[in-house]
Amino acid sequence: MAKYEQLANDLKTRIDQGVWQGGDKLPSLRQTASNYGLSLMTVMNAYQLLESQGAITAVEKSGYFVAPDRETLSYPQHHDKMYLSDNTDINDFVFSVLQSSKQPSIIPFGSGFPDPTLFPQQAISRSLAKAAQKLSPTFAADNLPPGNLGLRKAISQRYAKVGLSVSPDEILITSGAMESLNLSLELLTKEGDYVVIESPAFYGALQAIERLKLKAIAIATDPQTGMDLDALEEVLANYPVKACWLMTRYQNPLGCSMSREGQERLYQLVKSYNVSLIEDDVYQELYERDKGGVPVKYFDEDGRVLHCSSFSKSLIAGYRVGWVAAGKYAVELQKLQLMSTLSTSAPMQLAIADFIQSVKYERHLKNLRKQLSERKEAMYQLLRSKLPGTVKVNYTTGGYFLWLELPVEVDATKLYFQAIEKGVSLAPGNLFSAEQQYNHYIRLNASYPCTKEIEVAIDTLRHLILTNAEKR
Repeated sequence: MAKYEQLANDLKTRIDQGVWQGGDKLPSLRQTASNYGLSLMTVMNAYQLLESQGAITAVEKSGYFVAPDRETLSYPQHHDKMYLSDNTDINDFVFSVLQSSKQPSIIPFGSGFPDPTLFPQQAISRSLAKAAQKLSPTFAADNLPPGNLGLRKAISQRYAKVGLSVSPDEILITSGAMESLNLSLELLTKEGDYVVIESPAFYGALQAIERLKLKAIAIATDPQTGMDLDALEEVLANYPVKACWLMTRYQNPLGCSMSREGQERLYQLVKSYNVSLIEDDVYQELYERDKGGVPVKYFDEDGRVLHCSSFSKSLIAGYRVGWVAAGKYAVELQKLQLMSTLSTSAPMQLAIADFIQSVKYERHLKNLRKQLSERKEAMYQLLRSKLPGTVKVNYTTGGYFLWLELPVEVDATKLYFQAIEKGVSLAPGNLFSAEQQYNHYIRLNASYPCTKEIEVAIDTLRHLILTNAEKR
């Protein structure tokens, strides 16, 4: 066994024994090298091995920390494994929260997008200028559904990198992931149909269900491991479900990811009950360490999985370019898009195609993942040091959201309005449920650097939480 492996094993044993606990800072590389009489390179290799195993995390300019302990969050009181909602009414609340997060002076903990300074704005602008110079007289027709062929080929090649065989003909370019998700749901259902979603769920799913007058069946989703598949099987066996709209990687708002075994079981369940799966995978590129796993689409044998994603969370938000790998539904979706939005902006498609086929894209993704991982860890450490011990923080790897459980007596919706008045936005838990089940939970965006302004904002949240708890 190499010296760095021996050191890594010794440090891991000490972590397991509680010498260092979740969130504790480890001795510096130089200090450890001195303590063990080893070279700095040996210590660095040992720390990097522990980091790759998920035992420790690196925070830029701060050093290495023991990975956070997993805090056990509870489900809301009286939370069943599944909940049937005949009437979803959430659009007004979603609109209010999103509008408040747009104010430039607000600390955007409630935002659904990563810190925009992490995106290569200038490089994308150059790709757009290059695309504009190459536009042919027939560019509008060339980019009608299913979309620009070059972009579809580039996306197909990225699927191939994780072992999926997805033809460019199966891919439909859309105006962001929301169009791909909404078109998919509209195609698969009619008014009054049953649709399975997570609990809590991405509010976009709730809005779409409300708009199409569908019936939602929300199934309990664990903050660490994802949807309760036993409950899903029970629902599929007892209700005529037409579609499931799920996120199995870096779920919004929880941040959880389902295991590969869970994903495969999920696919076998929907196949057994002849149900189509709309897979919302917009955070697929935002994994930590070396691998991001695979989508459920990986197990798809008969084209029933509509895999939806976009470049809005990994490259640039404002261009609104997404796609759906639609399997057997590809042609029908093209027709539906042609009747609704007609097509996605041709120059934007060309610009994205130009950028993602260059080495610049992989360099950007590598830096983005590193920055998000470090910022999320730093935010977690800051929250744990400043918020009262009665607040639980759900920490997961990947993505950039943190899900917080507040004391049960704290009304998160009331907290949201109070925080806005103090210049701080957050996403209250009831934004992610049609049944007001998450009234003492909030989601925070951890993609921003922990500046002095961020620290002050967290102090504000601490004060508001304590004040609300005392009033009850």
